[in-house]
Parts: sequence; structure tokens; C-alpha cells
Amino acid sequence: MSIQRKQSYPEYLDLHPVAKVQGTVRLPGSKSISNRTLLLAALANGTTQIHDLLASDDTLVMLTALKKLGVAWEQAEGTQTYTVQGSGGAFPVHQADLFMGNAGTAIRPLTAALAAMGGDYTIHGVARMHERPIGDLVDALNAIGTRIAYTGVAGFPPLHIQRGQLHSQRIQVRGNVSSQFLTALLMAAPLMAKHEAVTIEVIGELISKPYIEITLNLMQRFGVTVARDGWQSFTVAAGAQYQSPQTIHVEGDASTASYFLAAGAIAGGPLRVEGVGKDSIQGDVRFVEALQQMGAGITLGDNWIEVSSNGVLKAIDADFNHIPDAAMTIAIAALYAEGTSTLRNIASWRVKETDRLSAMATELRKLGATIEEGSDYLRVTPPAQLKPATIDTYDDHRMAMCFSLAALDGAARRGTTVRINDPQCVAKTFPDYFTVFAQIAEQKLL
Repeated sequence: MSIQRKQSYPEYLDLHPVAKVQGTVRLPGSKSISNRTLLLAALANGTTQIHDLLASDDTLVMLTALKKLGVAWEQAEGTQTYTVQGSGGAFPVHQADLFMGNAGTAIRPLTAALAAMGGDYTIHGVARMHERPIGDLVDALNAIGTRIAYTGVAGFPPLHIQRGQLHSQRIQVRGNVSSQFLTALLMAAPLMAKHEAVTIEVIGELISKPYIEITLNLMQRFGVTVARDGWQSFTVAAGAQYQSPQTIHVEGDASTASYFLAAGAIAGGPLRVEGVGKDSIQGDVRFVEALQQMGAGITLGDNWIEVSSNGVLKAIDADFNHIPDAAMTIAIAALYAEGTSTLRNIASWRVKETDRLSAMATELRKLGATIEEGSDYLRVTPPAQLKPATIDTYDDHRMAMCFSLAALDGAARRGTTVRINDPQCVAKTFPDYFTVFAQIAEQKLL
């Protein structure tokens, strides 16, 4: 199988204080868009050419699973362009054992699609994946007649999916744990709407709404328009089928953009990221609004964003429910602000690749920050000078990328030497991250 080139890192990286960053970064493809697009292309009628697909562990997991399910795809040599042969809503292989790593954007939508089709599938991942909840999705599906069984701890993968018998077209799912559950049901809905419309009702408050906007946008690109009643219910018409758009381009990853944009806001700039801009379909592009509140200078183009520092950042107190992944970067930017910053409504951090609320609090304290950790908030008071620290990354790509920024000096003159343990974990979404970081910092990695 032809697959992506991987950057290899040692057991740890030492990053020394960086006075200034500047330059241009071409972003890797969005993880959220990449894995959704791969699954939709696999389910569609027709052949889809996907340009700028993300090269990462999470997309490799989805590509490998699709191949095991009989979906044919090819990668154009030396590029991130893939051609996927659609299966017309039914995978050719009806029995398979699928390893999903720690990719939530792969395991959850694929679970719903396989349950809707029926067959004999086992689906599992790394140890941390078996600690990440999937019970709300399984309950929603089994309530309408699918057959999904837990083979480990109830409420969590691994799963055994068999052929069920759908008896209802109205699905209810809780919205306050992970928006990926609703995304999974939406993407699988056309498979269940052959003869009757399917309606999905959200119970309670829906978190991470911008990620649902990505799902709805991409479904429409593949020929399925979802009727909606606000954020409470979503209906897919009877007979809806995915049709290939023939060609689709993956936007740059807006969550990944946050590290470079924050670096520019902290340590001078100008720094430009290319691949996302004012017309992005990703909610995380709104990260720039938080940076603006903190005093950074922001300019947006159609397909680029540029940031520069306006001096020491200002503390922020804001609700980050809409951009939970990018909000982690704000917690690091808060180390360079005047005063105490509060990040609110971020309970979803606890069910990500690690318990990010606890992990962020622990590692920020190592740098000398005063931290208050609540059930759904984080309060950060920076020290006068950051302490040198060895940062544990918890096999979480975003922890590694976030804490690289603690090496920046910036207007606050607070940068320090940080040792990043297990830098290889960035392969989940951006294998070349530290190489690119070194380029904008104009320093060699040790």
C-alpha cells in the first residue's frame, strides 16, 4: 500500500528560547475534513478525486479500514491526491476486523455506517481509544434496531457489529459529550433512509457546533442536503444517496493553524498561514477572534491568515465550547498575557485523546503558572518568568504542539527551555510539525 512519508523524531526534543518567529506556513489538510471526505467518497456512487488529503496516522487508519472493507483507492505518487472508488452505500466486504488507532474522526462515523449496513465487524483501537466514550452513539443506534455489542467495558470500544433490523426512522442522541456522535449519525442517515426519511433529534445542548457545520457542508458536496430545525433536529429525505462531486479539495487544518498564529501573536511575526482563510468551512478559524481579543493584529484573505504581535497579550475570559481543540492553544497564549485568563465550557477536553483538562493543568504548573482546574473550565495566571520544564505529552499530538510555544520569548520576555517528551505523537495530524516550527523560529532542533 502506498502511504505517507513520516518524519521521525527522537525520544524527546529540547527547544530553547526563541526571540522571534516569522515567515509563511503551508498548512497540512484538515483532519476533520479529510476523514469525513474519505468516508463519504467510499459511500458515494461514482469515483472521487481528493486533493490535499492530510498525511497523518488518523487518515492512515481510515484508509486502511476502507481497504479492508473492499473500497478501492489509489494515491498519486509523490502527492496527497487520492482517487476513491465509491461503493454505492454498501461496502463489498461484510466481515472484517478493523483497528482504528486513537482516531475519533474515524471510529465513530465508521461505526454508524457499518451498523446501518449490517454484517460481522469487530472494531477496536489503542488502549486510550478503549477509554473514550461511545455509549451515546451505540445507544442511539441500537434503539432503532442495529446490533452493536461491547466486547470490553460497556460504553466504550471495542465493539462487535452484526446485522440488525431497523424498526424506526427517528433517532435520539445526547449532544453534550461529543459532536462526533451526531456527525456519525448524520453521515450514516442516507444508508437508513432508503424508503423513509430519517430524523435525528438532539437531546440537550449540542457542543462543538462548528464541527456539525463541517459535516453538513460536506454531505451537501456529496449530494445530500439535510433539513434542520435549528440545532435540535436534522432530517434526511427518503431515497437520499451520496453522489460523488468527482473532485474535492481538502482545506488546510484550522486547528493546526492555531499554533502558528499564536506563535506570531506572541513572538512578533508577521507570520502567515496558507490553506485557510475567511471563507473556511472550519469553525476553528474563529480562533483568530480570541487572538484579536488578546491584542494580536490579524488580517484574513480568501485562503490565508496573517498575524503579528502588538506587544504583550491581554488576558481573556471567554466561552470556548465552539472551538475546543484550538482553545488549548489559548491556554498557552495565556502564559504571555497580563493578568489571569479563564477558558470556559471546555468539559469536552476530558474525553479527547487524553483528559486534556487535567493534562494541561499539570503541565502548565510545571512552567510555573498558577492554575485553577474546574470540571469545565481552566484558569491560568502566568508567572513573571516561565520555568524550564520537561513536558509530558500523554500520546496526544495537541499537547506536544501546544507546549512547543512555551519556548517563545515575545514581548513578555517569558520564554524558557522546554523538553518535549515523545514528540513523535504529532504524527497523528502533522508529522512534520517540529521541522516547520524550527523553520519559522530559525533554529535547529536538538
